[in-house]
Amino acid sequence: MTSLPKNFGSAFDLSSLKNPVTPPELDGVSITKENLMGDVLPASHSQVVVLICWSARSPQSQSVMSALGQMHDADSAKPEGAGWLLGNVNVDTQPEVAQALQVQTVPLALAIIQEQVVPLFETVPTVPQLRQVVDKVLSLDAERGVGTTPVSTDGVVEEKLEPEEIKALEALERGDFTGAKAVYQEWLNRTPKNSLALLGMAQVELLIRIDGIDSDDVIARANEDSKDLALTRLAADCEIAQGNFEASFSRLITAVKEAGPDERKELREHLVGLFALVDPADPILIRARQQLASALF
Repeated sequence: MTSLPKNFGSAFDLSSLKNPVTPPELDGVSITKENLMGDVLPASHSQVVVLICWSARSPQSQSVMSALGQMHDADSAKPEGAGWLLGNVNVDTQPEVAQALQVQTVPLALAIIQEQVVPLFETVPTVPQLRQVVDKVLSLDAERGVGTTPVSTDGVVEEKLEPEEIKALEALERGDFTGAKAVYQEWLNRTPKNSLALLGMAQVELLIRIDGIDSDDVIARANEDSKDLALTRLAADCEIAQGNFEASFSRLITAVKEAGPDERKELREHLVGLFALVDPADPILIRARQQLASALF
């Protein structure tokens, strides 16, 4: 992420590692394809997630994992807490996860911020360099406003609206969806990856897509013709707008299973966009993430 020292050390090509050995004691959350989709990605909206991809066949990757574990333990002991989550990916026992994350060498460290994967390093940094990398990621995350809520001295949460947020809400009240989208884009230009601006953009884009259409007619036609993927996406939009999350997600996941590679990518991106409109803790969303993972893997 930004500039890292060139002399971090050497990485191991996974294809050169032959015989698995007994894994050591693990630091952080052990990542599987189920909890990656159901727990870790949603958590990345409130805290940075740092993943270390490692192998029991690579002592270097184990040392990096151990160093990150000690660092996380030390940060967790602070009064304000760690501010980041640590996960580990055993490439020997979780090859599907390793493939999804495009792991070619170990150790490989990744950060996940608002479901976006950011490579950190794929070599062997020193402990001070690890501290530098983690602190830099946390600093960037704080600048984007992830997981931060202003609190007054009496403990009451204070809601502070950004100027763009006020303008966008005013545009929405007038029914000016295009104008609201332009304001949200201004906000994102000023603070890229801002979680509230991204949510607002996703909401207004949905409103633009379904503006002026007959939702019941679209859903009925999509039910009759599941091969029309444009109609399928629009019907899923209508169902999300109606609060029928389960039907919307199920429609798109079924389409993902039946689509070809290119169409599957487009459908997945559309579905992930709809995920952003639902509370990460909603059980329907958690199940849908798991079902999507199964469909993709």
